[in-house]
Amino acid sequence: MPNYNRSSDGTIESAFVALSDPTRRAVIQALSGGPASVSELAGPFAMALPSFTQHLGVLESAGLIVSKKKGRTRICALNPQALQNAEAWLAAHRRQWEERFDRMQAHLENVTKDNSNE
Repeated sequence: MPNYNRSSDGTIESAFVALSDPTRRAVIQALSGGPASVSELAGPFAMALPSFTQHLGVLESAGLIVSKKKGRTRICALNPQALQNAEAWLAAHRRQWEERFDRMQAHLENVTKDNSNE
């Protein structure tokens, strides 16, 4: 069973927890090509279908994918809004860290310059 609290809060935290697993990232990658059935998604993985569907449950609980029944087949698709929210969070934090690294680099250059002038 995936090590994850299956709350369906759809938060950024739950999205990143869901994306921390390589199987679930591979499912997201596969769904980037368009909707697919559970059996199509499970095909490349060497695991039992119940185990695989737990991974889908984690992704769905995090709001990253949606699924619907079509006849006897369950079809999964990406929820682009959830991925955009995660991307926006990453972009904001990336800018913050780049600014910090730029300030640190400027400080180190000043310290190096001051030490070489002594």
